[in-house]
Formats: sequence, structure tokens, C-alpha cells
Amino acid sequence: MSEFKGVTVVKEANIYFNGNVTSRTVIFSDGSKKTLGVMLPGEYEFSTGEKELMEIMSGEMEVLLPGELAWKSITGGQSFEVAGNAKFKLKVKTLSDYCCSFIGQ
Repeated sequence: MSEFKGVTVVKEANIYFNGNVTSRTVIFSDGSKKTLGVMLPGEYEFSTGEKELMEIMSGEMEVLLPGELAWKSITGGQSFEVAGNAKFKLKVKTLSDYCCSFIGQ
């Protein structure tokens, strides 16, 4: 899906890592949420509250998922899931556009 219709967008940006990662929250009529954002090159560690699906629209990065020992290469058009109440690491190689869906436990 390349666009969302009939949604509410929260005006205030989510800003992390001194502005190197930013996103906007999109709320759907059923109450579900996604964030749409951009990550600049760098290394980051994120924590999840609930299970997430990270869709990488464009860019290149490596991800280290919870419980894994090896980094996995991710490029535009690919996605990965992260369990709830977990931490994961990213090594963002190029400017990356992403959509994060909060999919519960």
C-alpha cells in the first residue's frame, strides 16, 4: 500500500538521536497506529513496547534482532518484525525511509 486514506496524522514529530531519526504518527479509524519516518546513517538501539513490523521503503541497513548473534542486511522493499518489550540495533548505511506498524503481542 503506497498511501493511507481516512487517517489522522499527529502534527508533532517523534525525534530521536539528536534528529537523526524522525517520524510522524498515523492513527487509523480502528485505533491502530503506524509511524512514517526517516533515518540518517548511523548506529541506533531501539526498544519496543509492543510487537512491530518495520517496512523499509528505501535505504540500506543492518539489523540485529533480539536473541540473534548475526546482523542481517535489509534494503528498500524488505521488512522485519521485532517482538514486544525487546531491544534491537540498527546500522543505517544510507538515508532510509520506513513505516513502522504496531501489531500487538
